Amino acid sequence: MKKRLAALLLSALMVFSVTACNNGTTSSNLSSSESSIVSDAESGTDSKEESKTEESSTPETSVTESSKTETSTPESSEAETSVPETSETETSAPESTTDATTSKPETESPETTTDSVKTEKPEEKPSVEATGGFKVVGDTLYDANGNEFVMRGINHAHTWFRNNMDTALEGIAATGANTVRIVLSDGDQWTRIPVSEVKQIIDKCKELKMIAVVEVHDGTGKDDVSYLNNAVDYWIEVKDALIGNEAYVILNIANEWYGSWDNLDKWAEGYKQAIPKLRAAGIKNTIMVDAAGWGQLSNSFIKYGQEVFAADEQQNTMFSIHMYGTAGKNKSTINKAISGAILLDLCLVVGEFGHNHSDGDVDEATILSMSVEKNKGYIGWSWKGNGGGVEYLDIAKDWAGTTLSSDWGEVLINGKNGIRETSKICSVFE
Repeated sequence: MKKRLAALLLSALMVFSVTACNNGTTSSNLSSSESSIVSDAESGTDSKEESKTEESSTPETSVTESSKTETSTPESSEAETSVPETSETETSAPESTTDATTSKPETESPETTTDSVKTEKPEEKPSVEATGGFKVVGDTLYDANGNEFVMRGINHAHTWFRNNMDTALEGIAATGANTVRIVLSDGDQWTRIPVSEVKQIIDKCKELKMIAVVEVHDGTGKDDVSYLNNAVDYWIEVKDALIGNEAYVILNIANEWYGSWDNLDKWAEGYKQAIPKLRAAGIKNTIMVDAAGWGQLSNSFIKYGQEVFAADEQQNTMFSIHMYGTAGKNKSTINKAISGAILLDLCLVVGEFGHNHSDGDVDEATILSMSVEKNKGYIGWSWKGNGGGVEYLDIAKDWAGTTLSSDWGEVLINGKNGIRETSKICSVFE
């Protein structure tokens, strides 16, 4: 019995010892494991928070770059579901238009579409009866039928080559040009062109289905307002050639008047006085105003163009820039002029340009391409007769235009974005 009790006691002691030992080991392992889990959990939590921070910043960048990529992520889905709540704000802001239209095209605001903008412009047009001819609306020129008209033309130095009028105009028309800019003179420097001759030129242009832009050249590069006033007086004297031809003739008051590159308020004041005089005389043709700085300074119309436009009671004035080695030297300079006018809602044409000039090389390819891209007119200088070292500006080698100059004429007329490819005859001739 004692032996049995001793055995039982010994067995119990052994069990207790093993259990205690096992409990100690388990407890030790558990503590180690817990500390490991806590450490992992802390580092895991940190890494997830970092991941969330990165993910939350990524959609903001990538949504703009590619909203379609984000549609597969929960974050972008939440963004999409919030669009209807803010769609009015988004559709009115240009930077949000893409997101709004992508997520909900059926509620796209008509005002934000390109097509609707184009269809809205004709609604702003004045009635044809109001002017009987061309009309400037914002940055666009409309013809007498209410159709947008984009000039694709050539300059012709008529005042020095009067005997070549018919041959030259017929040659220019054969290029497909829809516009011809005619050099005239008021007697200040060159022989005064009489009203009868102005009428002949206009009639010939109409016969050949080209719009005539008539200009006085005597005040070129002059700052004295008297030269501008002389041009105004000349137009009033020959107004019978203009009145009744508002659908076929645009009046370019004076070629490159105001040669200075500063004191641009004087340029503006000159035209703010000249335009009302022409209107008071009954001239209703669309008026064209050359930029200051020999026609090459875009800052003149960018700074004062709206004031000059406002001086026209008929609100029918457009602007012209001449692009040579200064205004046409590179893409950024060309873009500044054209886009600057568009942003200010001013109607602009490149009234003269070449492929080269005494003030530097001209980026004629960009002038052509940007004019086409932004739907702006251009008129190349000039058909024939250039001298004094700038003979390279001749577009044609003969008055009839049977042969074009290879470096300029071929580019302007037959090249990419040239006249043959992009010119459309004015609808008044259809």
